[in-house]
Parts: sequence; structure tokens; C-alpha cells
Amino acid sequence: MSDANYDFGLIGLGTMGHALLLNMLDNGNTVVGYNRTPSKAAEIEALSEGRLKVYSDLEAFVKSIRKPRAIMLLVTAGKAVDDVIAGMLPYLEPDDFIIDGGNSHFRDTDRRIGYMTEKGFGFMGMGVSGGEDGARFGPSMMPGGTPAQYDRVGKVFESVAAKVDGVPCVALMGNGSAGHYVKMVHNGIEYGIMQAIAEVYDVLRRGAGKDMPYAANLFHTWNQGELASFLIEITATVLKKEDELADGWLVDKISDKARAKGTGKWTSQDAMDLGIPVPAIDAAVSARELSESKPLRQQAEAIYGSAGTLGVSDQDLHDALLATMLLSYAMGLTQIRAASAEYGYESNLETVATVWRAGCIIRSVQLEPIRAAFAKNPDLASLLLDDAYAAKLKGCVDGLRNVVASAQKAGIPVPVLSASLAYFDGIRSGRLPANVIQAQRDYFGAHTYERLDQEGSFHSKWA
Repeated sequence: MSDANYDFGLIGLGTMGHALLLNMLDNGNTVVGYNRTPSKAAEIEALSEGRLKVYSDLEAFVKSIRKPRAIMLLVTAGKAVDDVIAGMLPYLEPDDFIIDGGNSHFRDTDRRIGYMTEKGFGFMGMGVSGGEDGARFGPSMMPGGTPAQYDRVGKVFESVAAKVDGVPCVALMGNGSAGHYVKMVHNGIEYGIMQAIAEVYDVLRRGAGKDMPYAANLFHTWNQGELASFLIEITATVLKKEDELADGWLVDKISDKARAKGTGKWTSQDAMDLGIPVPAIDAAVSARELSESKPLRQQAEAIYGSAGTLGVSDQDLHDALLATMLLSYAMGLTQIRAASAEYGYESNLETVATVWRAGCIIRSVQLEPIRAAFAKNPDLASLLLDDAYAAKLKGCVDGLRNVVASAQKAGIPVPVLSASLAYFDGIRSGRLPANVIQAQRDYFGAHTYERLDQEGSFHSKWA
């Protein structure tokens, strides 16, 4: 067996894992990898030009890491994580701990923390965002766990993370499964913003009849201002990509059935359990599910006809996207606050916003003002109550209203834009019609109701 020469080990040397290990090496860390297939391990070593040691013997891999050992997994979420843990258990020693860097459900992370703690080992769940390029040159990372665990690996993660003004986009998100929870909500926000961008694209192309170069240029222009973000940037890029296999634009040839890995759905499900409204995320999940029903959609179009045309300004479209982006961040961060209280995470929303400012998929220029809002008032119940945030939202919500009204009149579906507007109008309404629902429930089920002018619960004979 080799002596313990390495500070950090990683299992799961696919595209992301290999890129992250090379990033760690470039930043002066002593790291080691594992792949169970000897030929693949040798291939990966060769690709790194001998800089990276990759074991195919699991025991030798574990023994090569300094104690307390920190071993990160970047494997497929689910059973694969449990299988890898089971394989390593015979070689671990007290205080060693494993870091799951995949997109695991936070409930699975809670279970694994309990299981490993009982056996005398540690377990951390960590969200990693940024894709292959992020892993290679600077991801955003969201670990959850104990301060002692983070102290063991923090310098490694901080050395490779994306940075804003020298501040690394990695920090402890809170106790237990907080890291995977924050990453789950990150992905939910990602769903909402991506769908909103697709809806604006649809209004531009199908509704307003703009050609692809016009749409690509518009997104490029937007990326120079308040909408500057990774998702707007890549949208401009993909829209101007010509098809290499046929004439025309590549996006026009791509199937309109969107896939999903489930993290958006998990966000919606837990928000409902917590009683926190996140309608933009809910609508984005439903929109992807609806996209899968292409044969049904084609049959319905033959019966009901297709959408009409509409007139809407580029400025209104810009403002609609900005308002939806602002509202999506507000919904997601409100959910994280509620989850922190419910699950004991002790998450700091300023820290969450700090980590999201670069490296991750939802990074945008709007995250620095969000960080500043929570720095000024850590107890802020909602971003919509921050003066600067409210002023920005007031300046763009009319554009959202105009786009939603025009799209609905033309028959173009804009579920996330519509849901975002409904959320805004609902949250700014001091009185909602839920009193009628209270009365209905009491009528058919004697569920009682509360009054505005007296304390207590009441029941009436309605008929």
C-alpha cells in the first residue's frame, strides 16, 4: 500500500469529476482519483500527462489519503451513491468523511448523514454548479455539514471555486443537508428563468414574427445590461448557431420536448410541504411536462388552431424577463429561509447569494444587489420588501403585464411569465378572496373560519 500522500480524493471521474480534479491540481492541491477499471484509470492518468494519480484498487485509493480522510463522490444520484459508500466502509477509519457532490435529494442526504454518523464516520452533501467548464475553471459550490468538516476541505474548495472580487463562490450553507437543499432550490430557480427565456423567445419568433438573427442580437444586447447573466449569454449564442447538417438555424431543428432530472419537481414538492408559494418554478416544471406531450399537442392544434400574431415592444420583453428573474430569485430564497427554519439548517441568505454570484448556472448581475439586501437586513422576510429591490421591480413589472396580456390575447402560452405576474399581484394584495374559500369550507365540511373583527374560530349554519 502507498503511504498517505494526498489531501483529497475523488470518485467519479466522468467529465465533471476529471475536470474538477485537474482544477484542483492546477491550484496546488494534492489530490487523487479512483476508477474501478484499470484501463480507464490508466487512460485518465495519461490524459493528465502524468500529473494525476488514479487508482483502480479502492483500498489503495482510500489508504493514500491523509487522515481524517475527505473523499468526494461525483456519481449518479441514487443507488450508485449508496453502493460506493458500502464499498468504501471497510477501509474507512473514525472521523473520515465522504462528500456527495452529485444532485442527490436532500432527504437521501439526511439519511446518509444518520447512517454514517452511527458508524463513526462523517457525511456532507454538496451542490456543485457550473457544468464542465465551471468544474475545470471555477464552479460554484454549496456544501452543507459541520464547521469542522468544512475546515478540513475548505481551502481545497476555495482554491478552485469561481471568484468575485477575490471572494470564492463556496461557503458552508448550513447544517445537515443544507448544501443539497440550496442546490435543489438553485435548480428550481434555473427552471423558472430558462422557461421564461423560452417564452420570450416564442413571443419574439412566433408572435412578433422576428427572424433568428434579430432574436439572437436582441439577447446579446440584453446581456450587456440589467439582464446580464449566464443564461441570457448562452441563449444569444445558441440562437445564432447555424445547422451543420442542413440549411437554417440549429435551434429550429431541435425537438421541442424538454428533458428534466427532477430537481425542479423536488423544489416544487418541498415548497408545497412547507406552504411556500413558488408558482414560477411550479409552472416551469409543468411546462416541461407539457412539452413531452407532443402527439397530443399536435392533435389539439388541428382542432383548435395555432396562435395568432401580436405586437409587443422589445423593451416590454426585456422588462418581462427582468421582472420574472427578480421574482424567481425572491421565491427561491424565501423557500430556503422557510426550509432553514423547518429543518434547522441555520442558512445565511447573504452567504447563499454570495456563492451564486459566479460559477453557477443562475449567476447574474442581479445577485450582488440581492447579497447587499440580505447584508443590510439579515431578517428580510422577502426580497420584495427591500427598498432597492422594490424600486427595480416597480420599474419593470408593467412590461411583464403588457407581455402577458398580449401573449394571452394571441394564444401564445407564457406559463412562467403569467405565474410570476400572478404571484406579484397576489403578494401585493392586502386582501385576497380567500374569505370565500373559508366560507365554502365551513359550509360543506364545518371546518370553521376566522373573523377579522374577533378572536377565535367560528362556524355558521349557512342554509
